[in-house]
Amino acid sequence: MERPGLTSLAQERAILHSPDLLPDIFILKNKIDLITHPKKTGGYTNFFMQKKWQSWFVRLPHLVRYLLVFGIIIFISFLAPKNAQFKYHFEKGQIWRYDDLVAPFDFAIQKSQEELATDIQALETSFSPYYLMSPSVGKDRKRRFTEEFAAQLNMTRNDRTFRDVLQNPGIYTDYGARMLDRIYQRGIIQLAPEHQGKGKEFVINIVDGNTTYQQTVENILTLQTAKELLSDTLPYSNLREPEFLYPLLESVLAPNLLYSDTLTAKFKNALIAQLPTHRGMVREGELIVGESNAVSEETYQKLVSYQAQYEATVSGASAYWWILAGYFLMAALVIGLFYAYLRLYAPEVHAQTNKLVFVMIWPAVFSYLVFATEQTAFLNAYLLPFCVVPIVVKTFFTARLALFTHLIVVVITGFLSSIGLEFVLLQLLAGMVVLVSKVDTRDWSRFFYSMLYIYLTYIISYMAISLVQEGNFETLNWPVFGWLGVNVFLTLLAYPLIPLLERIFGFTSPITLVELSDMNRPLLRELALKAPGTLQHSLQVGNLSETAARKIGADHLLIRVAALYHDIGKTLHPEYFIENQTVKNPHADISHRESAQIIIGHVSEGVKMAKKYRLPTVLVDFIKSHHGTTRAEYFYRNYIKENPDFDEGEDQSFRYPGPKPRTKEEAIMMLADSIEAAGKSLKNPKEKDLDELVDKIITGKVTQHQLSDAELTFSELETCRQVFKEVMKSIYHGRIEYPEAEAEQAEETT
Repeated sequence: MERPGLTSLAQERAILHSPDLLPDIFILKNKIDLITHPKKTGGYTNFFMQKKWQSWFVRLPHLVRYLLVFGIIIFISFLAPKNAQFKYHFEKGQIWRYDDLVAPFDFAIQKSQEELATDIQALETSFSPYYLMSPSVGKDRKRRFTEEFAAQLNMTRNDRTFRDVLQNPGIYTDYGARMLDRIYQRGIIQLAPEHQGKGKEFVINIVDGNTTYQQTVENILTLQTAKELLSDTLPYSNLREPEFLYPLLESVLAPNLLYSDTLTAKFKNALIAQLPTHRGMVREGELIVGESNAVSEETYQKLVSYQAQYEATVSGASAYWWILAGYFLMAALVIGLFYAYLRLYAPEVHAQTNKLVFVMIWPAVFSYLVFATEQTAFLNAYLLPFCVVPIVVKTFFTARLALFTHLIVVVITGFLSSIGLEFVLLQLLAGMVVLVSKVDTRDWSRFFYSMLYIYLTYIISYMAISLVQEGNFETLNWPVFGWLGVNVFLTLLAYPLIPLLERIFGFTSPITLVELSDMNRPLLRELALKAPGTLQHSLQVGNLSETAARKIGADHLLIRVAALYHDIGKTLHPEYFIENQTVKNPHADISHRESAQIIIGHVSEGVKMAKKYRLPTVLVDFIKSHHGTTRAEYFYRNYIKENPDFDEGEDQSFRYPGPKPRTKEEAIMMLADSIEAAGKSLKNPKEKDLDELVDKIITGKVTQHQLSDAELTFSELETCRQVFKEVMKSIYHGRIEYPEAEAEQAEETT
């Protein structure tokens, strides 16, 4: 019965071997064993025990996948905001798109940010700063005055100029000390730079011990006015020689009234905290905004106040669990759809745990990043490089999967972000630009151009949304452009992130493949030195394979690099392969069975070398499968001629170990390898000869069921057939003509 939608027998086989059918297959096998080998199965009890364990074993991968999905849903749910989400979306100047909104309860109207800023500015303008009166300064200066007075007195003992000072020093020191006390009690101020030029009426708060009082700057001394006070007061004292004291008192003057930014900030913040943040009330039953009315400045403040009161009202302990349940259901829906998409349209990802974890982890990672930025006051969610997701996923998988993964990441994080719908729209558009611009991590020029396109998309989208919301350029939030610039800069991290992720998850990126195609790599240098003919053959196979792969949309870079390494096992015995032979053929000195073993052995030797040099697993698979399970037909036929009693059913010693090709790329390279090898056995072939050769090789592989496990459709196989015919005409080079049997040898030993 023909199944609609299937394009090859390989897909029929995929359905037959589906994990969902495996338990039934196990049961059927056990029933057959029970009938034919009752002792082997141990009866019905053993049969049902085996059935139970086999069923659990088959379902274990499914259980792991479900646990992974459930864990991600739980993780995202607990990152969600703890308060209820307001069900209305509104913007200043926009039309109210809902029914009439009537206040369900009384609430105060919050002041706008502009009003609060005006109040704070008025408070700061009228606020009096705080200055500390330092008693230690007066004590220290009096002590210094006493010391300097004694020193000066000793210097003038032989000088008859200050006789009265010499006769009555105590009177002078007492007067000077009292003078300093009066000055420092009044205070000598050192104005802070921001307070200079405020005028004589500028009022300050003076903290003197436990007492605080206000004083205008006019009534407080400065160093200059303190010196003037000395010069004006001393001449009118009762001292006979006051000029002796003036320089001593002037030299010890210093400010003792100093600005305290700590106290000033403390009291200013306390006053700011006491400023009223609300003005007026909206009573229960009062209309907040009517349907189709514009949201004015006043209405906007009412809506903001209502939203704050609403969220505070429904954010209790009991409501929290309902809110959490809501976020859980939303996360379950989104992640569940993502999982269903992977199962239906990306089965190769769904079937392998490492690939499934790699794809499913992106929503969890970016959910946490959005949560972290929301919890940090000085960060903005716009800086998060969401475009890393489609770049990285597209590198390892398809563009369609990259776009869908990006869509899921943006939708799930949109629940967590407080920015709103514009955040979701910007990230979706940027992700689309990543795919449209065909960003390529192997091409730095294109990569940087893609970053430029992403930034332009962000800027244009944000400006467009802001114009729609605000109606002018004046209210644009310009710092957002800076955050978006940081976003694009962080997107460059996709390049170093790709090699790291491929190591963690066991993938192979185009960056690694390009590095492996370097002819200076150790394995390729060894191949060039020991088996130059094989290297030329590998290059031709790569050319054939790459051209066919491009035509059908397969991974042309992977197949070109795989072609370089597929025959590295020939470096062990290069002389036994025809492309490396000059004059003598060493197969003439050994048996046909030994020859077959040497020829077949290049596959296992190539696998050993690839693992030794840590080539990616995907390249090792090409080495294993490029001959499939075919026979070394030339040596097998010759062996049959010499040993007519040989059982043709026991031909395993003449067969390659396999496996058969399982991907399009592996199937293409098997065909290209055989066609290139056989083609070089023809001398001066005509176009018809090359066409017949290609048809013969492809028909032979299909007849031997070598392509039965591959994902190659009949349509793609026909396309490859035409490509091989065209390319063979352009790259063909003549070689010694062989009979048909010798052509088979050339195919097998090349």
